[in-house]
Amino acid sequence: MKRLILAMVAVMLSSSAYARDQIRIVGSSTVYPFATIVAEKFGQTGFATPVIESTGTGGGMKLFCSGIGIDTPDITNASRAIKSKEKELCAKNGVAFQEFVVGNDGLAFAQSNKSKPMDLGIEHIAAALAADYADQLQTWADVDAFVAQQTNTAKIGLPNRKINVMVPPPTSGTRDAMGELFMKKGWKKLGLKGDGYKKLREDGRAIEMGENDNLIVEKLVSDPEMFGIFGYSFYDTNRDKVQASKINGVTLTFDSISSYEYPGARPLFFYVKKDHASVIPGLKDFIAEFISEKAMGMDGYLFPAGLVPLSASDFNIQLAAKETL
Repeated sequence: MKRLILAMVAVMLSSSAYARDQIRIVGSSTVYPFATIVAEKFGQTGFATPVIESTGTGGGMKLFCSGIGIDTPDITNASRAIKSKEKELCAKNGVAFQEFVVGNDGLAFAQSNKSKPMDLGIEHIAAALAADYADQLQTWADVDAFVAQQTNTAKIGLPNRKINVMVPPPTSGTRDAMGELFMKKGWKKLGLKGDGYKKLREDGRAIEMGENDNLIVEKLVSDPEMFGIFGYSFYDTNRDKVQASKINGVTLTFDSISSYEYPGARPLFFYVKKDHASVIPGLKDFIAEFISEKAMGMDGYLFPAGLVPLSASDFNIQLAAKETL
């Protein structure tokens, strides 16, 4: 029965009455610039340039897992791995997929170049942003004193500066990564129990932004008191405007991300709908363009855009995955 359904879908997708001549991609704003560069290169090979929407990782997963057919995306970009509930939604709607890891990234805790450089720990970020301590922690000096008392360590000299941090929206994979890498692990370093790290303060000092990371950079430039959290590629291409704080004493660099020494290092992904691979024109060719040394490698065209390449062994795993489509 399943084979019959898949055969019918294939006929529908490839039928001249239904077929699309453009690949449709949704998902992560962090992966968006890399996918866009690949799409432009791909469009120069004779295929139609793919249509890409920056919907956020969560929003992209909902669209991707909604079903198969020409009205659904072929690929979703993601700045974190697919969640179990998203896998369940895909399974419920008959969506079989292949995961690809395209490179590495790091979460920048950034501010204007006009501001004094900051060196802090993930425990300071967790304390500053958690709702549980919003009333008592209004400045970074307050956070410094609180963390010192909580961990029985010396203060590190954070400034008497109001806490103002632009954070990714709940639909963003960067928000999920922030929650896991900064909030949850920082909460643990503070010796705190429970899941209080999950709820961010709602007094206007943790400001939810949309999926446009360029807008965050603009706001940082206009307000030297503000911080913003976004991916390494946006930081790397805006070094003339913003600086990244040291986290746990580690500077955000290509090498510290590649080695995962940097506390905010994470992998980046995209997911391909298997049932679309052989029937959407150019889909396999697009994957071959993306999963290639010329795109993802150390000398590839995505490296200057801020993508931190995979290790040789991890890259070979992606090449093998490409053959399963």
